[in-house]
Formats: sequence, C-alpha cells, structure tokens
Amino acid sequence: MHTTRKIKEDLIYVGGSDRRLSRFENLFPIPRGVSYNSYVLLDEKTVLFDTADDSISRQYIENVTWALGGRALDYLIVQHMEPDHCAMIDEMLRRYPDAKLVCSAKALGMLSQFYGLDAKERALVVAEGDKLSTGRHTLHFIMAPMVHWPEVMVTYDEPYKILFSADAFGTFGALAGNIMDDEIDFDSVWMNDARRYYTNIVGKYGAQVQALLKKASALDIEMVCPLHGPVWHTDLGLLMDKYQKWSTYEPEEKGVLIAYATMYGNTENAANVLACMLADRGVHNIAMHDVSETDVSELVAESFRLSHLVLAAPTYNGGLHPRMESYLADIKALNLQKRTAALLENGTWAPASARHMRAMLESMKEMTVLEGSVAVKSALADGQLAALEALADAIAAQVRE
Repeated sequence: MHTTRKIKEDLIYVGGSDRRLSRFENLFPIPRGVSYNSYVLLDEKTVLFDTADDSISRQYIENVTWALGGRALDYLIVQHMEPDHCAMIDEMLRRYPDAKLVCSAKALGMLSQFYGLDAKERALVVAEGDKLSTGRHTLHFIMAPMVHWPEVMVTYDEPYKILFSADAFGTFGALAGNIMDDEIDFDSVWMNDARRYYTNIVGKYGAQVQALLKKASALDIEMVCPLHGPVWHTDLGLLMDKYQKWSTYEPEEKGVLIAYATMYGNTENAANVLACMLADRGVHNIAMHDVSETDVSELVAESFRLSHLVLAAPTYNGGLHPRMESYLADIKALNLQKRTAALLENGTWAPASARHMRAMLESMKEMTVLEGSVAVKSALADGQLAALEALADAIAAQVRE
C-alpha cells in the first residue's frame, strides 16, 4: 500500500524511511533512522525528482506508481548520484521506457560507473541556468558542485517557489507521517541530527555551501524539499541561519566542549575538576564527552556548535591517545576552524600528548591554542590546582564575553 503525502495540489511526496539501517554510509550511527525523499510533479508533463535507496525499493515503487495514477513518466530529474538516491534509476527507466533522464554531465558519467547504464540517448543534460517547462511549471537548474559531490545540482520550481535542494538542508532521522517542518518539533528533536548530518557529511565544503547560499538568496523561496528529513516551508530563516553559521565555521553558541581520553580515570578526573571550575565561574554551556565512548560524529557536531574546546588526553606509546588523534584528524578533515582550544595532558614519566594536540590544532585554519596547558603526572595533585584555576579563568573570561 502506498505511503504518500500531498505537498501541493500537483506535488506528491513519494519517499520513504529506513529504521533498520544502523549506520549511514556504514559510518555514522542513526538510531532514529533516515528518510529517502523523492517527489512527483503532475503537470502536463510528469516529473520524478530523484529516486531512493534500494532498501525501500518495494515501498518506493508502490508510492511512485500510485502517485502517477496510470500516467507515464516524462522526466526523471537526477540531482545527486549517491546510491541512497539513485539506486532506483535503472528500475524507473525500465518501467517508464519513454522517460527522459534530466541531469548534469557529471551525473550521466556516474550512472555508467555505478550501474553500467548507458543512458545517453535518453538523457537531457542540463547546465547552470537551463530551464525546463513541464506545462504550468518552469524548472530552473542550478549547479551545486561539491555540496557534497561534484555532479550535484538543485532545481527551482518557479510557480511554487520551491527549491528541490538535493542533500543540502537535509538531516538524519526517519519521518513518521509528518513530513513538514511545522508538523514536528524541530528544535528539541531534530536539530541535533540536522547538525550532525551537515557537519559530518557536508562540513568540509563550507565554501561551496556558501556559493549555493548566494545563489539561493537571489531566488524567492517559499519551500525547500531536501532528499533527507522534513520539508521546510514555515521557518526558512532558522534553516538558512544555521547553514550560514555552519558553512562559515562560526560557532553557534558560546560554550565549552570538554573532549577527553582516559585510560584509568585520572585524566577524566582532571577534566571533571576543570568542568567544576568553569561552572563556578559562570560557564553554563558545557558539553563533556569521553572520546572512546562517544561516536566521533557526535564530537564533530559539538565541535561545530561550541566556541571553545578543551582537549584532555594521556600520552600513549610516546604520542597521542589513538581516539583523541582520530577525533582531531576528523575535525581537520572537515575543515573546522575559528575555535579556541585549551590543552590538558597526562603522562606518568614523559608527558607528550599536549605537544601532539597542539601540532594538530596549529595545522588547522584559524585555531587559537591558549597558553598555559596543564600537565598531569599520573593523577592530579594539589599543587597543580592553581594552574588549572588559571586555565579556567582564561576560558571563562572569553566564554562570558
């Protein structure tokens, strides 16, 4: 049975959700699942915007078939060739042999790479500024390379003022009937997944997202239909503000992320003491995570959210604790910048982790490392409390500005 929602009189949501998948891209935990969004436009010519992941193929086919209501499919628009959105292209083209494939030149090449499918004879290759009339609707094609693959394009529907935004403005999380942003509690339920989706999937490509935002600002947009997560039509300002901050690497909030690695609890204890000192100084926005227990995608999202980082780690094999090193490598790869960091190291005979953490931070863009890192030898001693107090003073003074 079909599971569709009417967005406009002639625009139907035909996507679906996967709650069985445990990791997106076999990497990022998704305890709330994920949706694969697709849309059918019923104009004089019919249009299908993207397809879906193979995991929901049966539901997807039923949805598209019902939405078309016996009509043939005229156009299949492919905005993004990642397999979670293109896995059903071959099946759709087989079911609708007269349908034209509308895509960028790079997407056409990827179709052959993924599926050995030569669709050149059926393809309408479009470029920046090209338009397609389907009757009452005029679709404008806008290239969005590296948001977050090179073949990506987005589509603007003129009469409805809708931006079909590919992976931009998407989020983790399965949809449960309510697909519109005013039908869900976005701030308390969805925001963390939206942040984690952006920062881990798109985070590296801030400059390219900025280019897309500039193009979008020239359009009169009343609705955004992404390929994951809810459809936006009531609070576009919130969405655009978050993307502006995330893509320019400006912290969302003044606050402190304390990310620590610990072997026997001594480094954790020092981090906890520092957290109490910060709280005593009026710092209320503190997030604390054990890098061995918290998935790195959560650490990345918190690093984008907050203005200050405290990194606490023991020396390990003469270098840096592997989980801390992995976390720092991730935020570097994702281009995090414009943060202030404080360092706390531990080592029983030759503390070296602060030096390694500093080197990794200084290899990143616009990262400030506070002077006065604290070196613990085995366990925090009374004589080191003054140094920890001084570090807390320096952090709190900036966060409370």
